[in-house]
Amino acid sequence: MAAVGRGKTRLSNGERSAYFARREAAKVLGSVLQGDARCQAVGSIKSLIYRPCIRNKKATFALVCQTLKHLPIIKDVLDAATILNAKWKRQLDLIYIITYDILFGQAVSLVGDAEKFLMHQKDALQTALARLLVKKKVKTPQDLVDLYQIPEVSKPRYVRVNTLKMDVDSALLELGQQNMVKKDNMVPDLLILPPSTDLHNHPLVTNGSVFMQGKASSMVAAALDPKPGWEVLDACSAPGNKTVHLAALMRGKGKIIACELNKERVIRLKVTIKLSGASNIEVLHGDFLNCNPNDPSFSKVCAILLDPSCSGSGTASVRLDHLLPSNAAGHAADVTDTERLNKLAAFQRKVLMHALSFPAVERVVYSTCSIHQIENEDVIKSVLPLAASYGFQLATPFPQWQRRGLPVFEGFQHLLRTDPVEDGEGFFIALFTKRDDKNHSEEQATCRNNSKSLTRDGCTSRFRSGKKRIVINFAHTKLFLMWLHAKQSRRKRDNFNTGGSYRPVTTDCS
Repeated sequence: MAAVGRGKTRLSNGERSAYFARREAAKVLGSVLQGDARCQAVGSIKSLIYRPCIRNKKATFALVCQTLKHLPIIKDVLDAATILNAKWKRQLDLIYIITYDILFGQAVSLVGDAEKFLMHQKDALQTALARLLVKKKVKTPQDLVDLYQIPEVSKPRYVRVNTLKMDVDSALLELGQQNMVKKDNMVPDLLILPPSTDLHNHPLVTNGSVFMQGKASSMVAAALDPKPGWEVLDACSAPGNKTVHLAALMRGKGKIIACELNKERVIRLKVTIKLSGASNIEVLHGDFLNCNPNDPSFSKVCAILLDPSCSGSGTASVRLDHLLPSNAAGHAADVTDTERLNKLAAFQRKVLMHALSFPAVERVVYSTCSIHQIENEDVIKSVLPLAASYGFQLATPFPQWQRRGLPVFEGFQHLLRTDPVEDGEGFFIALFTKRDDKNHSEEQATCRNNSKSLTRDGCTSRFRSGKKRIVINFAHTKLFLMWLHAKQSRRKRDNFNTGGSYRPVTTDCS
């Protein structure tokens, strides 16, 4: 790569900015295409763009999206022009970016070796494009784009107010100075703005007073409904939007254990926590499946949020997946897709069964950003017998919400779905509660917080007339639960063995 400013010509600020934007865009494009080819998303396009290391975010975002939008044409043109040798084939991501600029974007100056090479081949590229138009029987490059284009889903911009830093009314007033804003009628700390409202550089976003988070994603922590003073485990916590939402719902009181396996995602999780100002979150870098439910450090955990790796099929439009090669027109699901979904479902069953086995836990939320039955209703149905043996039953989060689960088993009406077209995102939420926690009573929260005077078994007792009445049921004693957990662990290893080291890469659906 040639150094910027090499030679006698002095670069203008615009040329320098364009040079760096192309290289930043090439890095993002490479990550996106590599993850798409392997069916392992490393993050959404937006999340990759808005990392701190990307300096010119707006220009880079536009360049990546436009290159992806034109990528099928760019590939056809490069193949027809036959201009790339082995050297340039090793830099395809940058070649794609510069070719887009030459054929469809802004003027390209002779800065950098790749730019010089492609500009010298400009005539060959334009000739190949003209021939492609004739071959496809269209008149303009835009007609070619329309052949591949999948319509985008337009949806409102949602922001969640971080009540650890700011109250909802103050946020409504400040955001309302430049935008039309209203409160959501279901999630109390959620605000709605017009589609495509750009708030990435807004002071309230950059200082962590509000988080750009979709409605369906914001419903997950609210469904768990943690109370101040509880101990909560977030089993698959990065990038951390749901984790810090839990902290806000708990008013910064109590304790949240945020578990994350991936080292890079742990770094991102810590950045999110710091931005939120939450002080009651303890980050645990490790595998949730290796957390021993009977370890004393988890003895007071009474609620678990489980948002495991999933296909991300419900947030494809949010993540701009319609721009990826795997989502081009004519691409159909193949055997590889089916195998991947089967592996994901096996992993999801395994972690859900593990979450249900924590003796003191009384509420578990399982959520995905998937539209597939195999990752949602089928997972829930498969664990119902085990859940019942631990004393759990399905409860109904947001009963006023009309879209429920698919009718594939009795009790499906307890499950919650959001529709990717109607609601902008396709999420799935299931809430398990201990039978004694059916009404999520404040008395039980008091019991759990008063751990000095009550044993853990006493926390499942009922309160009558202000007096403590502890009911000992062998099916809920510590000894029985330890025996049952050991038995079920052996059964899980036999029935849900996914190959030991398999861990699906988490799709970013926060």
